[in-house]
Amino acid sequence: MTIYNFSAGPAVLPKPVLEKAQREFLDYQGSGMSVLEMSHRSSEFDAIIKDAESTLRELMAIPDNYKVIFLQGGASTQFSMIPLNFAKGGKAYYLVGGSWGKKAYTEAVKLSETIPFEPILLASSEKDNYNHIPTFDASAIDKEASYVHITTNNTIEGTAIYDLPDTNGVPIIADMSSNILAVRYNVEDFAMIYAGAQKNIGPAGVTVVIVREDFLNDTPALSSMLDYRIQADAGSLYNTPPAYSIYISKLVFDWVKEMGGVDKMEALNREKSQLLYDFIEQSDFYTSPVINKEERSVANIPFVTPSKDLDSKFVAEATPLGFKNIKGHRSVGGMRASLYNAFPRQGVVDLIAFMEKFEKENS
Repeated sequence: MTIYNFSAGPAVLPKPVLEKAQREFLDYQGSGMSVLEMSHRSSEFDAIIKDAESTLRELMAIPDNYKVIFLQGGASTQFSMIPLNFAKGGKAYYLVGGSWGKKAYTEAVKLSETIPFEPILLASSEKDNYNHIPTFDASAIDKEASYVHITTNNTIEGTAIYDLPDTNGVPIIADMSSNILAVRYNVEDFAMIYAGAQKNIGPAGVTVVIVREDFLNDTPALSSMLDYRIQADAGSLYNTPPAYSIYISKLVFDWVKEMGGVDKMEALNREKSQLLYDFIEQSDFYTSPVINKEERSVANIPFVTPSKDLDSKFVAEATPLGFKNIKGHRSVGGMRASLYNAFPRQGVVDLIAFMEKFEKENS
């Protein structure tokens, strides 16, 4: 039986990457050591982390005036690091189109109780269960503000930002955790991009940060571990990094390059997701909670049947057939198909066949 892993993260990894990691697990390139037991100061790991950065720069066309940092702590740690480093006593705007954007804003509010800066909720679609990306008037943004924080893809709710909003000249910081390398963005449009690895890059344990050099903090943050300038100057080696996660990420970057790069991945992702969206649209049984087609995620596709009981039955019947982790997030319910770069097109075709059968049996 073929297993299709629809998990939103940690998520499916490319089979060639897993096979290469398996071959090199006990002895990395003749070193006699596994990467798991290798010193982060060794020449072998120095080559791994430098190759990882070089290939990522090539894939995303990252300009030379941007630093690439591999950090621990996940994307959630950045919710605190960003205002600690960049708010600088000024205003920080948050566009909240999903649960993770709200968490970022909530963390900023919490920090503002002890650190002098003003977090501002620019717009939110929470009252509509985040079924769309909220809009705002750019003139409402103070031009002297420190940054505007956005989430490019809402993993839970299935919405995405493809065309960046007008922020009145204020630098944009983006949480790109669930669609980095899946959709082409112009890095120069952002002051900073960050992404937890466990969706489209690699295993949990490493977070990629891409930050423009002139945007980096000049004054020290409260903690050296939470200081982007220190981490950047140390070349991601201020402390022992998540070495194995960086190694797997490097293999994924190599795989994306071999597949044809980000533009090729986006074309494949749009084809995969469109198959499922088209089926949902023609069905009288399944519906998508996302109200604006142009905001539909190519990475995470939530859908529901006519009732919660049928949703539960769908998951119960799909799981033993190999459709793993198809259940939707508890805050949304229903089902969610996460179609990251490594997810195969055939998995979408087979899911649609099951959906069609289930609809006929339960209409």
